[in-house]
Amino acid sequence: MDYKQYFEKAKQATRTMIGLSKETTNKVLTDLAEALVLSTHKILAENVKDLAKMPIEDPKYDRLKLTKQRIADIANDVKNVVNLASPLGEVLSDKILENKLQIQKVRVPLGVVGVIYEARPNVTADVFSLCFKTGNVAVLKGGSDAEFSNLAIAKVIHGVLAKYKINPDVLTLLPAERAATEALLNARGFVDVLIPRGSQSLINYVRENSKIPVIETGAGIVHTYFDESGDLEKGKAIIFNAKTRRVSVCNSLDCVLINQNRLTDLTELLSPLADVKVELFADEKSYAVLKSSYPAELLNHATEEHFGTEFLSLKLAVKVVSDFDAALNHIADYSSKHSEAIISEDAENITRFLNEVDAAAVYANASTGFTDGAQFGLGAEIGISTQKLHARGPMGLEELTSYKWVVRGDGQVRV
Repeated sequence: MDYKQYFEKAKQATRTMIGLSKETTNKVLTDLAEALVLSTHKILAENVKDLAKMPIEDPKYDRLKLTKQRIADIANDVKNVVNLASPLGEVLSDKILENKLQIQKVRVPLGVVGVIYEARPNVTADVFSLCFKTGNVAVLKGGSDAEFSNLAIAKVIHGVLAKYKINPDVLTLLPAERAATEALLNARGFVDVLIPRGSQSLINYVRENSKIPVIETGAGIVHTYFDESGDLEKGKAIIFNAKTRRVSVCNSLDCVLINQNRLTDLTELLSPLADVKVELFADEKSYAVLKSSYPAELLNHATEEHFGTEFLSLKLAVKVVSDFDAALNHIADYSSKHSEAIISEDAENITRFLNEVDAAAVYANASTGFTDGAQFGLGAEIGISTQKLHARGPMGLEELTSYKWVVRGDGQVRV
């Protein structure tokens, strides 16, 4: 298949985006939110076809699964994007030189944004809405595991675009076959930036093979440290929520660290997890405490491999640390720099944790489940970047823009 035609059309469609008014953009997205809800039954029917191909015990199953409520949530995220101010045209700086040249730094679209993703049909709508609002063209490459779901959502989007007589190439959904991934990785000169969303292996593959600049949305190896001064009731609620709210997402908790001076509270701290059958992998000290209270069939001895693992399931590592600095050292060694939390009533330790932990999002006395574009007020998100260049953390409208220098003169020449 000649994939070049897809990329050429996408590049040409950037001119369409430049010509759209903010009013039209918002009308399209408002209609899209309504159309997604109206198409719920059709989308769910296609999603069932995808679910039938995936074992229910696969960690990706929950991410793949759509429900009536989840489609409503996707539509609400689109509405949220509508209600946000567009960053396009924002003047970041404005100055007049001695020679009377006016120099402005102005926000502009990135251009053509490529996204490679697995088993996440919501990404199709999220990425389109964010790209469309920011004047970008979206080229999407979903996995074969979500092929029918992605096609169904893309069909709804194209139907709304047709209503407004807008070039359909502002959204390109590439075929699900692997060859399309290779073509996208090599679409230099057509695609301006590539964003992978999925497993660590997918992210690594894209980073190592792409000829296009990549923004990594890395895996979430997430820790919560229960400090010596931690409040037990806060800790129970935060740890339970961070682990069990939705286990297949990148902000879910993977490892609990507990100060050795609070070991007597460990049983109660983790007791709610047993009710939903969370399997624990405990180090020697925590195992000795938990073996008399936590269900035996859910309690295991931890090995080195359990620390630094993104479980994406009802599994959790537990480790006792000698003090605050030992917790920081463990996080530094095993973190993926996504989201990290401390439960503490010690103001000095909280300040040090927030300042010293190197992660895209750091929390004090709150669940890491909040690391999400919508929760951060970004409307939806295109991903959660764990790198430091261009964007970090949940990526919304501003992160989908670059800038250019606009210079106005009146005949000036340089000597």
